[in-house]
Amino acid sequence: MIEPRVNTDAEIKRQLGILRRRDENVARALKSAGMPGARVMKPGFATLIRIIVDQQVSVAAGAAIWAKLSRAAGGSVTAPRLLALGETGLRAAGLSGQKARYALGLAEGVAARRLNFASLGRARDEDVRETLIAYKGIGLWTADIYLMFGMGRPDIWPVGDLALQIGAQLLHGLKAKPTPKEMELIAEPWRPYRSSASILLWRYYAAEREKAKMAMKSAKK
Repeated sequence: MIEPRVNTDAEIKRQLGILRRRDENVARALKSAGMPGARVMKPGFATLIRIIVDQQVSVAAGAAIWAKLSRAAGGSVTAPRLLALGETGLRAAGLSGQKARYALGLAEGVAARRLNFASLGRARDEDVRETLIAYKGIGLWTADIYLMFGMGRPDIWPVGDLALQIGAQLLHGLKAKPTPKEMELIAEPWRPYRSSASILLWRYYAAEREKAKMAMKSAKK
């Protein structure tokens, strides 16, 4: 068992409490944005498909596509039901041709017992990443988001996430977005709770963006 998970508000609060005492930047982000809550997704095939659906689309668009896909799959997104729908059925449910093929590739892996989510639950972070990115359409970002939210792993830091990069830039007063290598250095003091730090930084980024919008509205009046 790999503990502690980041699937409860109490655990995130505990972990960020530790980081706040360790790093004044974390304390400042918490003061500005407030304490974030847990984001819990059930581990398994459906959650990984949901993450793929949400790639590069708005939150609203992703939710709409997922709702349509769930209905098409009879209320339960499973590998056999997606295989039965096929590419035509998945595209009718709102997936692009590319995402439909990614989803079917994963479904085929599950059907052939090459992809076992129960086994992934016992695997190390590095092994989970290696297993998932072997499938077309699964990159490091997708694997990390699944590790963080689907599996509740505590030390995940998606260095290629644009919102995290901008959040780190704002928090540290940088002139440009940090590179993935620079992101690794920024988050080094936040080990072994980088997942909680990620969740906080997403919240901080959203809060700062909203403040900027409000300031622009006020300036126009």
